[in-house]
Amino acid sequence: MRGVRFELSEPPGHATYCHCTRCQRRSGTAASAEGRTEANTLTILSGEELVRAYAPPDKWHELFCSNCGSALFSRNPEDPSRMSVGLGAFDGDPGVRPSRRQFVAYAAVWEPIPDDGLPRFDESSHAAWRSSVRAVAERADAALVPVRAEDVLWTVAFPACDSS
Repeated sequence: MRGVRFELSEPPGHATYCHCTRCQRRSGTAASAEGRTEANTLTILSGEELVRAYAPPDKWHELFCSNCGSALFSRNPEDPSRMSVGLGAFDGDPGVRPSRRQFVAYAAVWEPIPDDGLPRFDESSHAAWRSSVRAVAERADAALVPVRAEDVLWTVAFPACDSS
Protein backbone atom coordinates (compact mmCIF):
# COMPACT_ATOMS: atom_id res chain seq x y z
CA MET A 1 0.00 0.00 0.00
CA ARG A 2 1.27 3.46 -0.91
CA GLY A 3 1.12 6.38 1.48
CA VAL A 4 -0.03 9.98 1.26
CA ARG A 5 1.65 12.38 -1.14
CA PHE A 6 0.81 16.05 -1.41
CA GLU A 7 2.29 19.25 -2.78
CA LEU A 8 2.17 22.96 -2.05
CA SER A 9 1.85 25.45 -4.92
CA GLU A 10 3.41 28.20 -2.78
CA PRO A 11 6.08 28.11 -0.09
CA PRO A 12 5.04 28.40 3.54
CA GLY A 13 4.71 32.06 4.56
CA HIS A 14 6.81 31.63 7.70
CA ALA A 15 7.98 28.90 10.04
CA THR A 16 8.00 28.52 13.82
CA TYR A 17 9.45 26.20 16.42
CA CYS A 18 6.61 25.28 18.78
CA HIS A 19 7.59 24.06 22.26
CA CYS A 20 4.05 23.39 23.57
CA THR A 21 3.52 20.08 25.34
CA ARG A 22 1.02 18.97 22.70
CA CYS A 23 3.64 19.34 19.93
CA GLN A 24 6.19 17.58 22.14
CA ARG A 25 3.87 14.60 22.59
CA ARG A 26 2.70 14.56 18.96
CA SER A 27 6.21 14.74 17.51
CA GLY A 28 8.18 12.93 20.22
CA THR A 29 10.67 15.80 20.18
CA ALA A 30 11.36 18.93 22.23
CA ALA A 31 9.88 21.23 19.56
CA SER A 32 7.97 20.96 16.32
CA ALA A 33 9.16 22.94 13.28
CA GLU A 34 6.10 24.00 11.30
CA GLY A 35 5.62 26.10 8.16
CA ARG A 36 2.42 28.15 7.94
CA THR A 37 0.51 27.89 4.67
CA GLU A 38 -2.96 28.39 3.25
CA ALA A 39 -5.22 25.42 2.46
CA ASN A 40 -5.73 26.52 -1.14
CA THR A 41 -2.01 25.94 -1.82
CA LEU A 42 -2.19 22.26 -0.81
CA THR A 43 -3.10 19.43 -3.18
CA ILE A 44 -3.23 15.79 -2.11
CA LEU A 45 -1.71 13.83 -4.99
CA SER A 46 -2.42 10.33 -3.70
CA GLY A 47 -3.58 8.52 -0.58
CA GLU A 48 -6.37 10.93 0.38
CA GLU A 49 -8.33 7.97 1.76
CA LEU A 50 -5.50 7.40 4.27
CA VAL A 51 -5.70 10.88 5.84
CA ARG A 52 -7.17 10.89 9.34
CA ALA A 53 -7.58 13.70 11.85
CA TYR A 54 -7.18 14.08 15.58
CA ALA A 55 -9.56 16.91 16.44
CA PRO A 56 -9.37 18.02 20.07
CA PRO A 57 -11.85 20.74 21.08
CA ASP A 58 -10.58 24.32 20.72
CA LYS A 59 -7.21 23.20 19.28
CA TRP A 60 -5.72 22.89 15.82
CA HIS A 61 -6.66 19.59 14.16
CA GLU A 62 -3.75 17.27 13.42
CA LEU A 63 -3.93 15.29 10.17
CA PHE A 64 -1.86 12.16 9.74
CA CYS A 65 -1.37 9.11 7.51
CA SER A 66 -3.37 6.15 8.86
CA ASN A 67 -0.99 3.76 7.07
CA CYS A 68 2.26 4.77 8.80
CA GLY A 69 1.24 7.40 11.38
CA SER A 70 3.31 10.22 9.83
CA ALA A 71 2.15 13.69 10.78
CA LEU A 72 1.04 15.46 7.60
CA PHE A 73 -0.29 18.88 8.52
CA SER A 74 -2.47 20.72 11.00
CA ARG A 75 -5.52 22.90 10.43
CA ASN A 76 -7.20 25.69 12.39
CA PRO A 77 -10.76 24.46 13.16
CA GLU A 78 -12.10 28.03 13.30
CA ASP A 79 -10.54 28.91 9.94
CA PRO A 80 -9.72 25.75 7.92
CA SER A 81 -7.90 27.86 5.33
CA ARG A 82 -5.07 28.33 7.87
CA MET A 83 -2.74 25.33 7.96
CA SER A 84 0.76 24.29 8.98
CA VAL A 85 3.00 21.65 7.44
CA GLY A 86 5.82 20.02 9.38
CA LEU A 87 9.15 21.05 7.86
CA GLY A 88 10.35 17.46 8.18
CA ALA A 89 7.63 16.40 5.72
CA PHE A 90 9.33 18.07 2.74
CA ASP A 91 11.40 15.93 0.38
CA GLY A 92 13.87 18.81 0.01
CA ASP A 93 14.39 22.35 1.19
CA PRO A 94 11.01 23.80 2.26
CA GLY A 95 12.16 27.29 1.27
CA VAL A 96 11.64 28.76 4.73
CA ARG A 97 13.46 28.64 8.07
CA PRO A 98 11.95 28.95 11.54
CA SER A 99 12.04 32.61 12.54
CA ARG A 100 10.80 32.37 16.14
CA ARG A 101 10.10 30.04 19.06
CA GLN A 102 6.71 29.94 20.76
CA PHE A 103 5.35 28.38 23.95
CA VAL A 104 8.86 28.35 25.44
CA ALA A 105 7.30 28.48 28.92
CA TYR A 106 6.49 24.79 28.33
CA ALA A 107 9.85 23.79 26.84
CA ALA A 108 11.07 20.28 27.60
CA VAL A 109 13.40 20.26 30.60
CA TRP A 110 15.50 17.49 29.04
CA GLU A 111 16.60 19.58 26.02
CA PRO A 112 17.67 23.19 26.53
CA ILE A 113 16.50 25.69 23.94
CA PRO A 114 19.51 26.59 21.79
CA ASP A 115 20.90 30.11 21.91
CA ASP A 116 20.14 30.72 18.23
CA GLY A 117 19.07 34.37 18.45
CA LEU A 118 15.46 33.66 17.43
CA PRO A 119 12.77 35.66 19.27
CA ARG A 120 11.15 33.68 22.08
CA PHE A 121 7.55 33.86 23.22
CA ASP A 122 6.24 32.27 26.43
CA GLU A 123 2.87 31.66 24.74
CA SER A 124 1.68 31.96 21.13
CA SER A 125 3.86 34.20 19.02
CA HIS A 126 1.36 35.09 16.32
CA ALA A 127 -0.22 38.31 17.62
CA ALA A 128 3.08 39.72 18.91
CA TRP A 129 4.91 38.70 15.74
CA ARG A 130 2.37 40.30 13.39
CA SER A 131 2.62 43.65 15.18
CA SER A 132 6.45 43.58 15.16
CA VAL A 133 6.57 42.66 11.45
CA ARG A 134 4.14 45.48 10.67
CA ALA A 135 6.38 47.94 12.55
CA VAL A 136 9.47 46.79 10.64
CA ALA A 137 7.63 47.01 7.32
CA GLU A 138 6.59 50.58 8.07
CA ARG A 139 10.26 51.52 8.64
CA ALA A 140 11.63 49.57 5.66
CA ASP A 141 13.24 51.58 2.88
CA ALA A 142 13.62 48.66 0.46
CA ALA A 143 10.91 47.50 -1.90
CA LEU A 144 9.71 43.92 -1.67
CA VAL A 145 10.16 41.77 -4.75
CA PRO A 146 7.26 39.36 -5.27
CA VAL A 147 7.91 35.71 -6.10
CA ARG A 148 5.53 34.10 -8.56
CA ALA A 149 3.98 30.89 -7.16
CA GLU A 150 4.10 29.23 -10.59
CA ASP A 151 7.92 29.47 -10.54
CA VAL A 152 8.26 27.12 -7.58
CA LEU A 153 6.56 23.90 -6.49
CA TRP A 154 7.14 22.20 -3.16
CA THR A 155 6.47 18.47 -3.19
CA VAL A 156 5.95 16.50 -0.01
CA ALA A 157 6.19 12.72 0.11
CA PHE A 158 6.42 10.07 2.78
CA PRO A 159 8.61 7.25 1.50
CA ALA A 160 8.22 5.54 4.90
CA CYS A 161 4.57 4.93 3.94
CA ASP A 162 5.59 2.94 0.87
CA SER A 163 5.24 -0.73 1.61
CA SER A 164 6.01 -1.93 -1.89
